[in-house]
Amino acid sequence: MVQENTKTEVTEVKGSLTYEDKVIQKIVGLALESVNGLLSVDGGFFSNLTGKLVNTDDVTAGVGVEVGKKQVAVDLKVVTEYKKNVPDIYQKIKDVIRKEVSDMTDLEVVEVNVTVVDIKTKEQQKDDEKSLQDRVVGAAQTTGKFTSDQVDQVDKVKEKVDDMGDDARVK
Repeated sequence: MVQENTKTEVTEVKGSLTYEDKVIQKIVGLALESVNGLLSVDGGFFSNLTGKLVNTDDVTAGVGVEVGKKQVAVDLKVVTEYKKNVPDIYQKIKDVIRKEVSDMTDLEVVEVNVTVVDIKTKEQQKDDEKSLQDRVVGAAQTTGKFTSDQVDQVDKVKEKVDDMGDDARVK
């Protein structure tokens, strides 16, 4: 009996892995929540007390990226906290972005450009956050009341039509 040598060849699966800009923007936006002294990125406020991004569901607001096959460049416009060392904050921003993007994607962050557009105290930031949230809540309440009033009007019309009976209905 002759035994045949069976050899299994392993073939490499071809393809490529790419990332949409918004994926890298989201990684960057979420990573920035941990940077002490960073109050906001253009378009969204950080609440350093809760560690959450508030006033926007979009953590990508204010985060610009250029994504290549192996490298990433990031542009940010930020508001920093008064009496905090801005170069230290910049270094923390670069470190956290480099680490998070690399850990999740294996892409190399080659550039992080930060423009400081304002410096505020925590109290000023809280007032700004509260003011914006009040406006958002106020708009939601106004919209809710308008919708409720419209539903009430429709119900009243239906009641009147029902009260008129079948004779008054259009045939």
